Amino acid sequence: MKNLIETDQKESTSIAMPSIILGKELAKNLGVIQGDPVYLISPMGMISPIGHIPTMKRFKVAGLFESGMYEYDRTLAYIHIKDAQKILRLGDSVNGIEVRVNDIYNARNIAGSIVKKLGFQYWARDWMQMNQNLFSALKLEKTVMFIILALIVLVAAFNIASMLIMMVMEKTKDIAILKAMGATDKSIRKIFVLKGTVIGSIGIIFGVCMGFLLCTVLKYYQFIELPGDVYYITTLPVKLELLDVVTIASAAMAISFLSTLYPARQASKLDPVEALRYG
Repeated sequence: MKNLIETDQKESTSIAMPSIILGKELAKNLGVIQGDPVYLISPMGMISPIGHIPTMKRFKVAGLFESGMYEYDRTLAYIHIKDAQKILRLGDSVNGIEVRVNDIYNARNIAGSIVKKLGFQYWARDWMQMNQNLFSALKLEKTVMFIILALIVLVAAFNIASMLIMMVMEKTKDIAILKAMGATDKSIRKIFVLKGTVIGSIGIIFGVCMGFLLCTVLKYYQFIELPGDVYYITTLPVKLELLDVVTIASAAMAISFLSTLYPARQASKLDPVEALRYG
């Protein structure tokens, strides 16, 4: 009897269970680790005298994966295609094929060419269409961030303007002397416009350099973690776009230049006689 039990145990252990790879968050929700058995249930079962019986198959957790996308790690699991076909009763067919492309931004054109070649019965979706809501939210967030940055630069421009106005008040006598020596209103305006533009340029160059440094550090050392149950991703992605940098820097330079016009105009309107009399 003892030998019979040992033989049954050896036979049962010799039959290897098919493997399954779970997402890290999915395994955490199920409370399983690598090596634990799990049951996969499919509604594609069979009809029996007692009713519909779903297909159930036992798998062994062969490993865990972490993609960085919380939704994928929480919902996806991988099994062998033969096991999937058997559970879903598909025979030797499949109900979908995923294509990996080298240029992810050309995925829409590739999807269109695939549908064109396969015909009307087939359809294809690229990754942008599948995550359209996410990209719409990111686009709106990008627009709002640009407006916020513009407001921050506008506040800095007011500081430049107020500093130049104070300088005009402090240098009233010097401006009057320059005008008495033959300086024109245009040359006085140029002085203050140039000074304000230089101040703004130094701030923009310093800010762009600090931004490049911070983005480079975040790109290679992803030390900022995001809560996966709130955001779609668990780390903060960084991608430098030259067009965005040029646009923000140009907008900041334009605002800085506009902030110098009023103080420069006030300085050029200064009457040298009155300034020397009360200076």
